[in-house]
Amino acid sequence: MIIRPAKRTESVQEYYFSRKLKEIDRMNTEREAAGEERIINLGIGAPDGMPPAAAIEALKDSASRPGNHAYQSYIGIPQLRQAFADWYSRYYKVQLDPAREIQPLVGSKEGILLVSLAFLDKGDKVLVPDPGYPTYASASALAEAEMVSYDLVQENGWQPDFEAIEKTDLSGVKIMWTNYPNMPTGAPATRELYRKLADFGRKHGILICNDNPYSFILNDDPISILEAEGARECCLELNSLSKAHNMSGWRIGMVAADAEIIAQILKVKSQMDSGMFKPLQLAAAAALAQGPEWFESLNAEYRKRRVLAGRIFDLLGAEYDRNSSGMFLWGRISGGNRFLDRESDGRSFGEQVSDKILYGAGVFITPGFIFGKNGRDYIRISLCAKPEILEASAEKIMRM
Repeated sequence: MIIRPAKRTESVQEYYFSRKLKEIDRMNTEREAAGEERIINLGIGAPDGMPPAAAIEALKDSASRPGNHAYQSYIGIPQLRQAFADWYSRYYKVQLDPAREIQPLVGSKEGILLVSLAFLDKGDKVLVPDPGYPTYASASALAEAEMVSYDLVQENGWQPDFEAIEKTDLSGVKIMWTNYPNMPTGAPATRELYRKLADFGRKHGILICNDNPYSFILNDDPISILEAEGARECCLELNSLSKAHNMSGWRIGMVAADAEIIAQILKVKSQMDSGMFKPLQLAAAAALAQGPEWFESLNAEYRKRRVLAGRIFDLLGAEYDRNSSGMFLWGRISGGNRFLDRESDGRSFGEQVSDKILYGAGVFITPGFIFGKNGRDYIRISLCAKPEILEASAEKIMRM
């Protein structure tokens, strides 16, 4: 390389799933050459269902109109912002000003980096959950902030221990990342939890950033942190069509917050793109107009898959919550498990079981260590696999 990369890149490494998928691709090439079946991937939460038919029709119709192919406004078209506002009013009982309190995003993952760049200076501190979505930490690192982990443990229902957090040095903390229904654990959100988070943010002058893409999945009562009293003073919320509308590849998300917060995020975002393709925005508005029957049908399918994923965990001797929310099942591996290696080479219980199943049965299950030290003894199954794929995975594991 003719020049040296920026030092900030030394604080992050290639995303685990990017690295693992390359390994699985290599394995599949070898297996196909040997006449063997491809690896079954139960690792990534990419919905396999179709988006709402109305969204597809809106995309096709609007893409055929000549005037829809130009640059678009950085703040999104009024129809999309209004659709997000109506969605929040209808399902979360939260009233948002579509002109000032909503910013469409290229997926909520983009929002994590935008928020970090908008509000963090070098040396600022960020409260990051352990276990938690790795992008919270990597975005903070790229903003040259200092991460302060806070523990989520099964014994506390995977909720923050506010007494323990209060005892840590909170000086310099500007942001706290939170995510419920929780990924990877499946712990649900509660109004009491959101009230505590809003109270904590106001007390310490910390921006609470709630990542809320799983609120409709295996959850009959979707709630928003913005419903909590005083939340507008100290909270923002990221949301997305990826999970709840089977539109992960469309990359359509949003952030909702007080107008001053949105204005700061827009400062950064407007330097990075030139607006979202208008047909995508119109299609998203059509998707957001779906009634309760859409989510009822979606969750009927996910409930079937949760049962089948549980059978895989039963085979693996993993402890899990049969009523968890979200798009994954999270299971705990204990010492003495028959799938653990005698020689662990320092690998966690979760990684040992994941590797044993991958190389022995041709099934990939995510090891929990990638989400933090509190995930070391856990594994995670994605429910984004058809029932017959989950059943085939169980059969392969039984044959080991």
